[in-house]
Order: sequence, then structure tokens, then C-alpha cells
Amino acid sequence: MTETFVLISGAWHSGWTWRLVAQRLRAAGHHVLAPDLPGLADGDDPERYSLADASDFIVDLVGRHDLRDITLVGHSWGGVPLTGAAHRLAPRLRKLIYWSAFVPAEGTPMLEEAPPHYGELFRGLAAASGNNSVALPYDVFSSAFMQDADESTQRTVHSFLVPQPMRYFTETVKPIDPAALGIPAVYLLSSDDISLPPGEFSFTPRFPHRLGPATPVIEIPGSHEAQFTRPAELAAALLKA
Repeated sequence: MTETFVLISGAWHSGWTWRLVAQRLRAAGHHVLAPDLPGLADGDDPERYSLADASDFIVDLVGRHDLRDITLVGHSWGGVPLTGAAHRLAPRLRKLIYWSAFVPAEGTPMLEEAPPHYGELFRGLAAASGNNSVALPYDVFSSAFMQDADESTQRTVHSFLVPQPMRYFTETVKPIDPAALGIPAVYLLSSDDISLPPGEFSFTPRFPHRLGPATPVIEIPGSHEAQFTRPAELAAALLKA
């Protein structure tokens, strides 16, 4: 049966980052959209957009293409605008998949969900940027996000990342209750993901629990950037989920 996947990328990433995964999903006979969210397309002005614009864009995209029975996938920060859009898209959704993703809590911006050293770093970078944006430093990316790739691959992927609007880290969206909306939710976690450290700020169990105590957690191989390093396994997990 043909399914429709809408893939929402994480911070600093655009739709192109899903290419290897999307190819495999399409080869399996499925319809896939991997959009560039506003503020994250090459050349976008990061001061122009609020977090609400990102969620609105997802809603408008689905309506514009008249998509139905959608599996909506969010990676990392992409779980935030996904959550903001899901309330309005509920009648069109088949399933929600959060992959190593933030699941928002009431009144809590993403920056407060990350370890304090990230908050300090991002605030400093945004203040120095001249346009209230955060460019992810290469040393952070290579050591904590894509540590399972060789240096050449790390540098190539990093060179295509774009500055993240700081407002996307400091503004909030309404939390989601998938059960109340009647939408199944699944949480995928990359087994070698060290972008968030173990303990208080780890992805699990806090984020899956916010989706409901019975939310399945499926572990997949790879780092935070498994869409590049383990695309076949990630695509297979999306299909299985």
C-alpha cells in the first residue's frame, strides 16, 4: 500500500538532508515530501521568521497538496514545528514519528530542553551573528552529531548547513496529546546519538513519555545524522514504524 511521508528536518538542515532516505522510501512505492522550512532554505533571512511560521508552513504544504493519511516525521528540532502543526492536521494524519526529536512541553522552548552549555553557546553565537541566528560550529557537529562519519563526509555535510533562526529555539508551541487526537505516535532513537548526553537531558525517557506512557520506542543504528550514515536502516525503520 502506498503511504505518504512528510519529512521535517532538524535545526540547520533543509529538505535535501533527507535525499538518501527519501530515495529508498520512493523506491518502495511511497510518496515523499521533504520541504525546506522557512528560514532554513539557502539564502533565507533568519530574522524574518517566527517559530509559528514553520508550523504554519507545514499546515499550508499539506493543504496545498491536499495530502491525506500522512505519516509526519520530525527529526531533532523538527519535532517542535511538527508538534505545532499536528493539532491542525489531525484529520489528515495517519501517524506521527519523532526521530531523536524534541517533544515540546507546555511553555518550554527548545533551548531550555537542551544542556546549559548549548544554551550558553547558542546565545553567544546569536548575539554575535548580526541577524539573531546560530551557525553550528564544526567541532560540535563532528564530535556530537556525526561522529560515525569520516572527516571528509563531516565537512561536506557541515558545509551545506544553514544558520538557524534563534527564535526557533526560544519560542514555544502547544504540546500534543496523540491519544486525544486519535493519532498513533512512535519514537525512534539512534543508538549512537550523543548530541544530547545521558541523564537529565537525554532524549529518553522524557520525550517519548510526553507522547503517552505506551508510546513505542524503537532503537535504530547510527548517530544523530543517520540520514547520511545509515539511510537504509532509517528508511526501513520509518516503514516498520
